[in-house]
Amino acid sequence: MGSPITITDDSFQTEVVDSSLPVLVDFWAVWCGPCRMVAPIVDELAVEYEGRVKVGKVDVDSEQKIAADYGIRSIPTLLIFKNGELADQVVGAVPKKQLVEKLEAVL
Repeated sequence: MGSPITITDDSFQTEVVDSSLPVLVDFWAVWCGPCRMVAPIVDELAVEYEGRVKVGKVDVDSEQKIAADYGIRSIPTLLIFKNGELADQVVGAVPKKQLVEKLEAVL
């Protein structure tokens, strides 16, 4: 891995729900300014947690079913899944330290 994977409506079950690793999912859109602020942090986390956490991105414009299923109303929203269940979430652009703390909590 080493970089975030693209998660689609079709791959969500396999990549997130059935994953043996915790999964950080970044819900974003191309036009979203705060999403662009969070993107480099998400990329760094994908490298730093490689093999321990799967990191993925969901484009809410093209993958509307997942966004609707999880009630995503603001972006960026980052959801953390463990054993296929939603374990934590962060809404908005937040410092890397906050995301690291939340990831460490599920490891």
